[in-house]
Amino acid sequence: MFKFLKEKISSWTKKISESKAKEVEVEETEEIELKEVKEKPQKKEKKKKEKKPKKEKKRKEVKEEPVEEPSKFKEAQKRPEQKEERELGEKIWEDIKEDAVEDSIKFPNFDKKEEKEPEKKGFFSKLKEKFTKTKISEEEFTQYSEDLLMILIENNVAFEVADKIITELKEKVVNKELSRKDLEEEIKNSLKETIETILVEPFDIIKRIKEKKDPYVMLFCGINGTGKTTTIAKLATLLKKEDISCVMAAGDTFRAASIEQLKLHGERTNTKVIAHDYGSDPAAVGFDAIQYAKKNNIKVVLIDTAGRMHTAKNLLKEIEKISSVCKPDVKIFVGESITGNDAVEQVKAFNESIGIDGIILSKADIDEKGGTALSVGYVTGKPILFLGMGQEYKDLELFNKKKFIEKLGL
Repeated sequence: MFKFLKEKISSWTKKISESKAKEVEVEETEEIELKEVKEKPQKKEKKKKEKKPKKEKKRKEVKEEPVEEPSKFKEAQKRPEQKEERELGEKIWEDIKEDAVEDSIKFPNFDKKEEKEPEKKGFFSKLKEKFTKTKISEEEFTQYSEDLLMILIENNVAFEVADKIITELKEKVVNKELSRKDLEEEIKNSLKETIETILVEPFDIIKRIKEKKDPYVMLFCGINGTGKTTTIAKLATLLKKEDISCVMAAGDTFRAASIEQLKLHGERTNTKVIAHDYGSDPAAVGFDAIQYAKKNNIKVVLIDTAGRMHTAKNLLKEIEKISSVCKPDVKIFVGESITGNDAVEQVKAFNESIGIDGIILSKADIDEKGGTALSVGYVTGKPILFLGMGQEYKDLELFNKKKFIEKLGL
């Protein structure tokens, strides 16, 4: 599941990590060469400085001994200090102090310790930071983002969704200090956070059903062949496990054998099916199913509808009528996970027509790309509720954002 997208994202992040590592190696070699060039003239200067003190020593040896001073000068130096002079000096110093106090002049306090300046980073701490941290510039990211854009589009991610992912990822990694050792992992984590914001958190449909007193009505829509009828049978099986009773309405009165197909699913899942003749009004079938549920205290009504192309406006108007008559509590679009951007266009059309509330993606177990799941929720702002994971009735999985991201290898 999601094999291609998982591999492509992994190789993309690895590519960034390796290219940054090569850049670092080039920078290191350039710095070493520059350092060697700077050290050469310094060594020459040191040699010159070492030679100078030797010359001074020779000069000292040549110097003649100092001539003795006359006795007159020696006596003048040894003259004792007189008491009058000392007293006069002390008085002058006291007067200076008094004047300073009056003029509010402060003498420096040599006993007081100076305030410590903030510690500057040493050479080794700066060096360590340089070799353990790195930054991705805007120009570098632009080069990498072009590759990522192609990876996402090739794997069925809608262009507007791919653009959103790249814009948010840019804000997280450009000009930010990243660990050089774990660069690949940090980029993956940033991408993971971005995808988490794009995926809409699903609501708990089982909780909503249990909270409502009247029958909880669910209307299913989508194009032909996406697995609506089989998905309804899978959901009926899930509800039975939760001890929730349900009834199915055969609202597809157009397709050949559609009613027989739903009745067969009803027999296998032990679920009541309400059906009319072919060509009858599907809104009337849904209405009768709701009335049956009210009379028999059945909690959920599952209304099947005929598949219709999202481009057929007349058929979309018909489903609008079913929705207005039956007044469903939730309208669910069922699409194939493997159809890619076509599923995005389908979900947009049905959302504009009846205003869907949730999405179920069938055939997710054979989807090796995963882009559809990323796109359909974002373009509509509606959550994915379930993923169809196989052919059996038990193969309906509650959509979980964390599990989905894990399957993408993030």
